[in-house]
Amino acid sequence: MAAEHVPEPVARLAEEVVDHRFKGLPPDAVGLTVGALAAQRRSVFSGGFTTPVLTLSAGALEHNLRQLGDFCARHGLAFAPHGKTSMAPRLFARQLDLGAWGVTAAVPWHARVYRAFGIERIFLANEVVDAAALRWMADEQAADPRARFVCYVDSVRGVELMGAALGPASDAAGPVRPLDVVVELGVPGGRTGVRTAEEAARVADAVAAVPALRLVGVAGYEGEVPDADADRVRAWLRSLTALAAELDAAGRFAGLGADEEIVVSAGGSAWFDVVAEEFAALPALSRPVLRLLRSGAYVSHDDDHYRRLTPFNRIPDEGSLLPAFRLWAQVVSRPEPHLAFLNAGKRDASYDLGLPRPVAVRTPEGVERDAAGLEVVRLADQHAFVTVAPDAELEVGDWVALGLSHPCTVFDRWQLIPVVEADGTVTDFVRTFF
Repeated sequence: MAAEHVPEPVARLAEEVVDHRFKGLPPDAVGLTVGALAAQRRSVFSGGFTTPVLTLSAGALEHNLRQLGDFCARHGLAFAPHGKTSMAPRLFARQLDLGAWGVTAAVPWHARVYRAFGIERIFLANEVVDAAALRWMADEQAADPRARFVCYVDSVRGVELMGAALGPASDAAGPVRPLDVVVELGVPGGRTGVRTAEEAARVADAVAAVPALRLVGVAGYEGEVPDADADRVRAWLRSLTALAAELDAAGRFAGLGADEEIVVSAGGSAWFDVVAEEFAALPALSRPVLRLLRSGAYVSHDDDHYRRLTPFNRIPDEGSLLPAFRLWAQVVSRPEPHLAFLNAGKRDASYDLGLPRPVAVRTPEGVERDAAGLEVVRLADQHAFVTVAPDAELEVGDWVALGLSHPCTVFDRWQLIPVVEADGTVTDFVRTFF
C-alpha cells in the first residue's frame, strides 16, 4: 500500500514478531518481524504459507480506497469511514492520507484502539452511557487539544446519564471541553435513534441543560430503513436534513462558534449516492455544514452482498469497487464423487450474509483455472462442504480461492493478513485489532 505519512504507532506494527498467534503464516517465519517477512516478498503459494490463508489484493485495496476518496471530493462530502469494518490501523492511515476527516467507531473500545494509533477525530455512532468510557473520552480531550469525539444521543435518559458521568463543565484547572453530540434520527421498525422531530427537540433541550455536552448536529444510518429502496432512503434523508434545518432555526446549535460546522452525517456502503444527492440539496444553515459520509465496507468490498448493492452499479460513471479478499483453502477430502471438503470453515470465512463462493482453483504444480462447477453449500467450524459438478476437476491437495461476503465479519477472523500482488507475491501485512 502506498502511503504519504505513516504515524509512528502504525509504523511500529512492522516491528511485531511473527509467531503462533497469526494463522496461515509460514512456520519458518517465527521470530521474524512482520516488516522483515514482508521484505522477503515470499509467494503466498510457495513461500511456506499454510492453508487456510486470507489474502488482500494490493491493487484492489488501493483502487477502492481512492474511489471513495475521489467520490467524496467530487460531491463536497467529508469522510469518516467506519473503522469497525477492518479495525486495521494501517488502513486508517491510508484513508487519512487520502483526505478522510476522521474515523467512525461503533463502541468506545473501537475509539480506544483509534486513539492508540493517533486518530484525532472520532465519530462514535452510538449513544454512550458507560460512565468509565465517557470519563476516558473527556480525559483524552483534556490531554490532547487535537482530539475530538462526536457521538450520538437519542434519549433524555441517555443525556442525563452522560451529564452525570462527565460532571461539571469546569474544574480547578479551568474550563473542560464539552463532549460534542449529534441527535440520532432513526426510523420506525429500524434500530436506534429518535423517531420524530418532537423527540429530537426534547433530546436537544436535555443536551442544552448539560454544560458538559454540546449539540453540534444530526446523524443517522439510512441502511436501517425497512425494505430500503432509493425512494424510501431519499425520504428518510430528507427527514434528516429537515431536522437539521429545524434545530438550527430554533437556535439549538448556539454553542457553536460562527465559523464552526454543523454536522449532518449518514452513509453506509449501499446508498452513498443518494446521501450525496440529498446532502447537496441541504438548505443554507446559520453556520457552515460538515456533510459527513461514513461508508466502511468499500475498503475490501466483497464478492456477494456489497457487490450487488454498491451504488457504483447504479452510477458506473462515478467509479467502481473491486473484491479484495481471497480466502485460499485446500481440498482435504473427496469422499464422494459429487462432494469435496476444504480446510476452511466458520472460523475463517464470513457466512452471515452469504456463503463463500469458489472463484479459482490452483493445482500444487501452480496451474490456475476458474472454479466452474464448484459450490459451497455448507460450512462447519473448520470445513467447507463443496458440491462438485460431474465435469468439474478437483483433487485432494488443490488450492481453492473463495470469494467472501460481508467484510465486517471477515476482518475479525484474521489478525494479520498478507497483502498480495496479482502473482501472489506478499508485499505487506494488515494487522487487525478485534
